[in-house]
Amino acid sequence: MIVQPTPGVLGLFFTLKGSIVRRIATRCLMIAILASLIVLIESRHPEYFLHVSATPFTLLGLSLSIFMNFRNNACYDRWWEGRKAWGMMIIEIRSFIRESAAISDQSLREDILRSLCGFAHALNAKLRNEHEAQAASSWLSSDTLTSSHNVSDHILQHIGATCSRLATDKMISDVRYLVLVERLNALTQVQGICERIKTTPIPFPYSLLLHRTIYLFCILLPFAMAEPLGWMAPVFTAIVSYTFLGLDTISNELEDPFGREENDLPTDAMVRVIERDILGALDCKNLPPLRQPINCILS
Repeated sequence: MIVQPTPGVLGLFFTLKGSIVRRIATRCLMIAILASLIVLIESRHPEYFLHVSATPFTLLGLSLSIFMNFRNNACYDRWWEGRKAWGMMIIEIRSFIRESAAISDQSLREDILRSLCGFAHALNAKLRNEHEAQAASSWLSSDTLTSSHNVSDHILQHIGATCSRLATDKMISDVRYLVLVERLNALTQVQGICERIKTTPIPFPYSLLLHRTIYLFCILLPFAMAEPLGWMAPVFTAIVSYTFLGLDTISNELEDPFGREENDLPTDAMVRVIERDILGALDCKNLPPLRQPINCILS
């Protein structure tokens, strides 16, 4: 996630960090070159452009803008829902830490809380298509380590079984057990929300239609702008292409908010917050530092 102050007037035009320019510059340049070629043809053979009207492009551009706004909102909702889910995870783990103070066996409590931290690491790795067990191994005891296909869910099952055993042995009250189970259920819900976002992309035909329409619009636009604008047509075509291609690229990036791209969610930083909360509850003195942005990017 990009973390930097809003640039000044000059910075708005020259800031590249967090900008989409580098990813679409080649495409915008190719469209500008095409527009230059069309202007050159128009200057030598104006009769070819006598019946070209800008009206269809006005209507198409308006429709395309509405269509893109709808898709951008859908992709941003996925990004924001992922952020809310991770925020809920932090809240529920903090609540579990507070309620777990009733567990008198400190070694058992430590094992449970460290397993919760392993859950956060495992879920983070799963959402990034990385190795779950390896990411969580340093926080899990030998009893919790598993080769399960769903490591994060297995960890919650292990914690739930441990809490059930504590209630059976009367080490915690039934009310306390129900409260702890509610926290685990909430973490299961968080996992389900994140998995739903990860495994359910925007329908492909929907995205394909938008991609095709954007390219057709940007490629055909110079035909309508060549006669009235002359050699300014490539400039305005490049600006329009930057807008439409940029919004399309940003939407593609926000569609999956759990990766390692610049604008994805800083899940590593949120896992570090969970680490600090758990280690602090276990009276560890040397807490790992909060993650800081590197080159304005917080991962």
